Amino acid sequence: MLTKMAPNSLSVRLEESFTRNALRSYLAEFISTFIFVFAAVGSAMSSRKLMPDATSDPSSLLVVALANAFALSSAVYIAAGISGGHVNPAVTFGLAVGGHVSIPTAMLYWISQMLGATMACLFLRVTTVGQHVPTHAIAEEMTGFGASVLEGVLTFALVYTVYAAGDPRRGPLGSIGPLAIGLIEGANVLAAGPFTGGSMNPASSFGSALVGGTFKNQAVYWVGPLIGGALAGLLYENVVFPPQDTAISQVGV
Repeated sequence: MLTKMAPNSLSVRLEESFTRNALRSYLAEFISTFIFVFAAVGSAMSSRKLMPDATSDPSSLLVVALANAFALSSAVYIAAGISGGHVNPAVTFGLAVGGHVSIPTAMLYWISQMLGATMACLFLRVTTVGQHVPTHAIAEEMTGFGASVLEGVLTFALVYTVYAAGDPRRGPLGSIGPLAIGLIEGANVLAAGPFTGGSMNPASSFGSALVGGTFKNQAVYWVGPLIGGALAGLLYENVVFPPQDTAISQVGV
């Protein structure tokens, strides 16, 4: 779990970003992101393998949403006590805006998350003998701006849930916190899967795009989620539930 960071000089924060515990956190983020993306992208590949017309089959959307929910809950739970279990650059950014993660540490989290996502997609491609790795894409009738706004709203809901799930003022949540985070992920995929793919995770979109060989509309999956995550952190911390005398600990995705 991550606690609110006290103001420090840049040199001190850089030093803190390379301690043994910090390095363990980066490894935990890599592993958790690998697990999540492997299940999320793998479920999309499996549904397409079993249902050739998966894009128009509602059961395919349900399969992917459930895989996202289960995998994210597990990925958050196993890393929460080490790295905070972000598993998502947008969550890391939202927590950095709230002062829970330093900028140098957040950048190293991003690198770990993108490496984990890329390795998961590469592993899927190699082990499935070159089967196409699906990428997040927007519907033909949508504009890039509209897709960015939709992804931003989805990620806002996700990061807001992360803040609420990790706030000790709500009482000890234990494993319920990661479950709540997974449930909002699955619900958002059901709500927006046919329109943008319901990514909410720049690392997942980057990894699948890199291995899949197409970066079309990639900005949608960075701009929207990062803005949505930042707004969620600012709103929760400063308006809805501002911190009192005690620091806020956070579990992330």
